[in-house]
Amino acid sequence: MASSLAAPGRFTLGIDIGGTNTCFGIVSPEGEIILRGSLPTCGHYDFQAFADALHKEVTDSLHAAGLSASDLGALGVGAPCVDFRSGEIVGAVDLPWPSPTPLAAVMQATFGLPARAENDANAAALGELTFGAARGLSDVLVITLGTGVGSAIICDGRLLHGYRGLAGELGHTIAERDSDRLCSCGRMGCLETYASARGVVCTAASMLALSAEESSLRRLTQMTAGDVGKAADNGDPIALRAFAETGKVLGRACAEFAAFCSPQAVIFFGGVARSFHHFEGAMRREYEKNLLWIYRENEVRFLPSTLPEADAAILGAAAVASSPSGFSI
Repeated sequence: MASSLAAPGRFTLGIDIGGTNTCFGIVSPEGEIILRGSLPTCGHYDFQAFADALHKEVTDSLHAAGLSASDLGALGVGAPCVDFRSGEIVGAVDLPWPSPTPLAAVMQATFGLPARAENDANAAALGELTFGAARGLSDVLVITLGTGVGSAIICDGRLLHGYRGLAGELGHTIAERDSDRLCSCGRMGCLETYASARGVVCTAASMLALSAEESSLRRLTQMTAGDVGKAADNGDPIALRAFAETGKVLGRACAEFAAFCSPQAVIFFGGVARSFHHFEGAMRREYEKNLLWIYRENEVRFLPSTLPEADAAILGAAAVASSPSGFSI
């Protein structure tokens, strides 16, 4: 694509910084990633040196595609532990730079573009709102069911940050009061211990221990949530019951969440959400059973993400660039 075919400043640079790799993409207003690239996050222990290396990768990719820096209008970046008030990364244990890291300020100075920064979970929610299943909605919960359970709350079309910017940590609300499941946060019975990939494996393992029923999962030496999903696809009874139990826990939790933020929809993303069809029914039934009566007439939609998993982080970062919520300098 030649730069002469694109209006100057038409595209957005979306950057997703992870503990191992950093991915970037050039995104059109319609949500098409017209080119992408990546570089290792680790190995760059000076943040300015990292920003310079990233700038070179982006510039080289632009030139290879027949584009130039003038085709970019803004930059959005998602990263762990971003303080939305300052645009700094604060206390991210998986990143190699001293805290606080002046993320937005350095990116803006290095790329010469207006820069906005946001926590990665919030960026994912903005991606859903701008390009995905939440498009056209104003009040949404986005829950990521992955290694942990991440979430973000959108109210009246804006991200809810809270006083310290930590609003929306729904994975660390207590799902089961008398639970024996220890969460990484140090508490017992958090939603994350049931609805994350590790939670699904724990549920399936518990069911295997309590039952002599035949299951393909018994032949595995190290079970993953993906294994449970594949077994459920093949009709494995233990796997199907494990997802039904996951759905029940999620349904009860979502009934509580609806009581305080009244969403139009709850959107599920992440590896566990690939098995959405296996837990949706149990989740809906448990949700309706536990829902506060004043919300019964306002049906909340439960939806899987419509963003391609490989593209979601980049699209979320690009959405940050145009969000009124992300920090800019």
